[in-house]
Amino acid sequence: MTGIILFAIALVCLFLGYSVAFTFAGISLIVGVLTLGVELFEFMPYRIMSIMENTILMAVPMFIFMGVVLQKTGLAERLLESAAKLFGGISGGVAVSTILVGTLLAASTGVVGASVVAMGVISLPVMLKNNYHQPTATGVICASGTLGQIIPPSIILIILGDVMGVPVGDLFRAAVVPGMMLVGFYTLYILILGKVKPDYMPPIVVNESKRELVIQALKDIVPPLVLILAVLGSIFTGVATPTESSAIGAVGAVILSIFYGSFSVTKLHEVSKETVKVTSMVFAVLIGATAFAMVFSYSGSEYLIEEFFMELPGGKWTFIALAMIAILVLGFFIDFIEIAFLVVPILMPVAIALDINLVWFAILISMNLQTSFLTPPFGFSLFYLKGVAPKWLKTTTIYKGVIPFILIQIAVLLLVLLFPEHLIFS
Repeated sequence: MTGIILFAIALVCLFLGYSVAFTFAGISLIVGVLTLGVELFEFMPYRIMSIMENTILMAVPMFIFMGVVLQKTGLAERLLESAAKLFGGISGGVAVSTILVGTLLAASTGVVGASVVAMGVISLPVMLKNNYHQPTATGVICASGTLGQIIPPSIILIILGDVMGVPVGDLFRAAVVPGMMLVGFYTLYILILGKVKPDYMPPIVVNESKRELVIQALKDIVPPLVLILAVLGSIFTGVATPTESSAIGAVGAVILSIFYGSFSVTKLHEVSKETVKVTSMVFAVLIGATAFAMVFSYSGSEYLIEEFFMELPGGKWTFIALAMIAILVLGFFIDFIEIAFLVVPILMPVAIALDINLVWFAILISMNLQTSFLTPPFGFSLFYLKGVAPKWLKTTTIYKGVIPFILIQIAVLLLVLLFPEHLIFS
């Protein structure tokens, strides 16, 4: 009963807009003291110390730093402009370039908000100016921006790896094929739509020669691509751990900004401040969630939940279906970090008891959370774009635009659910 009260109060406070970290910590303290006694919190310093000594979590601020450098120094803008000119001569070319740049940003930032805002500022005006179908233009930006949830080095995969006790490198490797499938299906959808309805995405006029465009694109795309391959390649080949690779990425991003002439001490200061803000938020939530998980566990609630799911007909498939639905619905209202720290630890004992492969389960959760970023009416990606879109662009237009991409994401999620041995364990 204590766990149900704890969980219910936490959800209500989150829906009302209270600070996540203080909601977790405050409610855990009040409910824990009233039901289990103040002595319970004698264990908190040891739990906080284990967080501080966790080398896996050191990768979080460095990957965030890497992504913010690419955003703040204009490297993301250069990528998008070059790709838009290179593919702009075909119907839907700017949309295709948005998907490709979204993929590169996902593999360098892992932060959805940064990717959506960057492409919304740079790509959306170009598409609107060239009379693109407004729902399609907004939908492709939102969908491309959410690729950071699944394509390594995704921040959510690092967090899930820590919460679930799974090697982050294994999650990165398992996420590559599903992530590339999404990119492929997005691109295929845009190309087919461009053929069927060319007036939706007319070609743009490009004055430069094809040779000039290719040379410029190589200059703007190859160096960041080399950095991404160096980071992920060092993880996949076992040369470096994710934490060590994140350091390579952070230093490499600074070197790239110097190479392109966009580095300055002022920009470095801005990047550092932004990194500290985002990282502080993540770790504040983590400490609050640790207190929440401790009270929930010591109240015996996790055993009740495990018993409930174990008695349901259908075994692991019923559990996975209910878990995916619950995460999808919660994703409408609360952020992926809160879900990772609040919901996943509750589901973990059941998944272990049902002998579910945790790498597969983590990929399903990550893809599910990606879908929840797009789902109206509360998908975070929709509001990120609305914040930088022209005032006259209606929210309902964005809602219409993301529907085809939500269907694509659900289709890929089902493929990963049904054929894990071919898609993530091949």
